[in-house]
Amino acid sequence: MRHLITLEDVSSAEIETIYAITEDLKTKFLSGIREPILPGRMMALLFEKQSLRTRVSFEACMTHLGGGSILLGDDAGFGKRESIADFTRVLSEMVDVIVVRSKKHSTVEEVAKYSKAAVVNGLTDQSHPCQALADLYTLREHVGSLKGRKLTWVGDGNNVAMSLARGCAKLGMAMSVCSPPGYELPAAFLERLLKQSPDADVTITNDPTEAVTDADAIYTDVWASMGQEAEQAQRMKDFAAYQVNAKLMAAAPQGAVFMHCLPAKRGEEVTDEVIDSPASVVVPQAGNRMHVQKGILVWLLGSQAG
Repeated sequence: MRHLITLEDVSSAEIETIYAITEDLKTKFLSGIREPILPGRMMALLFEKQSLRTRVSFEACMTHLGGGSILLGDDAGFGKRESIADFTRVLSEMVDVIVVRSKKHSTVEEVAKYSKAAVVNGLTDQSHPCQALADLYTLREHVGSLKGRKLTWVGDGNNVAMSLARGCAKLGMAMSVCSPPGYELPAAFLERLLKQSPDADVTITNDPTEAVTDADAIYTDVWASMGQEAEQAQRMKDFAAYQVNAKLMAAAPQGAVFMHCLPAKRGEEVTDEVIDSPASVVVPQAGNRMHVQKGILVWLLGSQAG
C-alpha cells in the first residue's frame, strides 16, 4: 500500500504522474466535468489541528471523484480511548485512505505503520507534502519548467520549507532559504536531503535582499505557527527584518511571483501591498490544493478502482 508521509515517498517520475493526472482533471473541472474516477471510495480525515484549506480541498476533491469522506475530530477519541495501533487497524478496515493532520510527525508515521489503507500526511511539524506539491504545480503553471528556476523562501525553516526543499530537489529547481540566525533549516534535515539528492541546489542565507535578486518566486509563511504562540513576541523581534514588502519585491526580477501557504498575518510576514498585488498567486495556489490532491488520491487509489 502506498503512503505519502513526506516527499521522500515519491520519485520525480511519480510526481510527474501526479501532475499529469492533476492537469487532466483540472482541465475537465474548468470545463464543467467532474469525473467520478473513485466511486464508492471512502476517505477519513483525522485532524488534531484546525484547518480550512486542507479539510475543504480534500473533502471537495473526493466528492468530485465520486467518493465520500468523514471528518474525525476530538469526538473520535484518537489517541485517548485506545492505542493509535488499535484505532488505525479498525479505521483502515472501513476506509480506503486516511488523511492525518497531526501535531507530531511521529503520529502520522505510526498511523502509516498500522494502516491497511493508504495514508496521506495533511500536515505535521516536520512536513507538509501536499502543500509543497500544490505550490510547485502552481509555479509550473506560471513559469513553465522548474529546471533552472529559483524559489526563495523568506522566513522560518519550518515544515513547509522542508517539504519545498525536497520537492525542488526532485524537480531540478534551485531553492534559497533565507532565515534569521537560529531559524534556518535544521542541519540534520539538510544532511539527509543532500545524501538522498546529491544534486539538490539549496542555499542558506540570512540576507533577504541577496536571496531574492535572482528569484522566480518569493515565498513566506507566518513567523509563529500553531503551537508556537508562546514564542510570538520573540519571533516578532527576530523576524522584523524579514518581512516581504514592496521594497523586497522590488529587489527581485520583474515577473517574480509572491507565494504564501496561508493563513497570512498581514502586516507581519507580508504587507497588504504585496499579498494583494498582481504578483501574488496565493489564491490560485490555495485552489490548486484541491486539484493536486485529486491527482494524489487517484495515484494512490486508482489501481484499486473498478
